[in-house]
Amino acid sequence: MSNKEKFPFQKINYIIMIAGVLVLCLGFIIMTLDTEPYGFGFAGLTLGPLTVLAGFIIEFFAIFYQPKESK
Repeated sequence: MSNKEKFPFQKINYIIMIAGVLVLCLGFIIMTLDTEPYGFGFAGLTLGPLTVLAGFIIEFFAIFYQPKESK
């Protein structure tokens, strides 16, 4: 069994996962920066949640991405 077969993901998968986590964190930070009361402004209701959704989509892509085998 080679070293590549021991891990469920390859290096690119982990890089994409880290990017997804960073986008998720950015989305939550955007939601906290809303200046409207109770977060009812554009950043709290629209921009932040869309950024969080994008982060989850990136995570989904990172889990199912299978790089082409180089020969």
